Amino acid sequence: MPFAPEPVYEHGKSPTASTAVLLCNLGTPDAPTAPALRRYLKEFLGDHRVVEIPKLVWWFILNGIILRVRPKQSAAKYATVWTDEGSPLKVWTDKQAALLQGYLGERGYRVAVRPAMRYGSPSIGSVLDELKRAGATRVLVLPLYPQYSGPTTASVCDAVYAWGQRVRRLPEFRFVNEYHDDPAYIDALAKRVTDHWQHAGRPDRLVMTFHGVPRRTLLLGDPYHCQCQKTARLLGERLGLRKDEMVITFQSRFGKAEWLQPYTEPTLVALAAQGVKRIDILCPGFTSDCLETLEEIAQEARDAFIGAGGQEFNYLPCLNDQHEWMLALSGIAMKHLQGWDCTTPADAPALAGQRERAIALGADR
Repeated sequence: MPFAPEPVYEHGKSPTASTAVLLCNLGTPDAPTAPALRRYLKEFLGDHRVVEIPKLVWWFILNGIILRVRPKQSAAKYATVWTDEGSPLKVWTDKQAALLQGYLGERGYRVAVRPAMRYGSPSIGSVLDELKRAGATRVLVLPLYPQYSGPTTASVCDAVYAWGQRVRRLPEFRFVNEYHDDPAYIDALAKRVTDHWQHAGRPDRLVMTFHGVPRRTLLLGDPYHCQCQKTARLLGERLGLRKDEMVITFQSRFGKAEWLQPYTEPTLVALAAQGVKRIDILCPGFTSDCLETLEEIAQEARDAFIGAGGQEFNYLPCLNDQHEWMLALSGIAMKHLQGWDCTTPADAPALAGQRERAIALGADR
């Protein structure tokens, strides 16, 4: 693989060190159409981290069956959540990146924060190209996945490593693997719940649903299941809930293999059948609202619960641009930026107000 052309510097001199934060999310199609979904699903489901089936076997299943049927079905679902600004996940991720730069700037951190998608656009490689051209010599890779898993966090690392294989002069990298038990992250989740309870009262059950993965990943040593359980336990303790007042489930099952259980929709149906009238449901593993939260939970799961006899279903939005979440995210970034000289106290007056400007930018979307 040929190396990408590098800038030419004067002999013996290096570029001035500068720092960037690469804020990574899963990704989204470019449009709620079958062709766009076909491109997106081919990249997403073609990742060996996502589907751990022998490549040759999976190639025939993916190209011969799934990509012929699923794009049209998925496009119809995306159409129900698509906004005038585009995909909710991309809109929120872009806003989080702008806000994070502002929050860090107010604390004296002179860093560039850029959003990137593991699948779709803008790709991790293309954003790293832009950062390198702009002179970034240090990059903190910050995935928007609180709980570590091979199909998510490790796949982001794969994309960074793949970019590095074609670059001669690499920036210095650091990676944030997980923050599932970060106190400020737990506080942000708790604030989301208590804000709702202040005007609506408490439900019969608080359901915490996480994205599912095949059970095989747990048996192979992936820590995702345990970290989801710990997040839920810490949130329950923070809210003062008894064990019988909260339920932990896993959603988005794909294929016929056994995935982490209990599954979300069957659990909601069972709760309604048991006489549970009201549930509040939260997706702690998703930091941005997306198809899996707005369509699968707020629409499909609601219909299942109400259809089974439940009376009230309240979906609590993801953290999105919540102030407490942005404080938590900036704190996580600052912890991992330690030791890199990217704070500039003398510039603090010029940096003041960055968060307000970032908020205004987000409000203009």
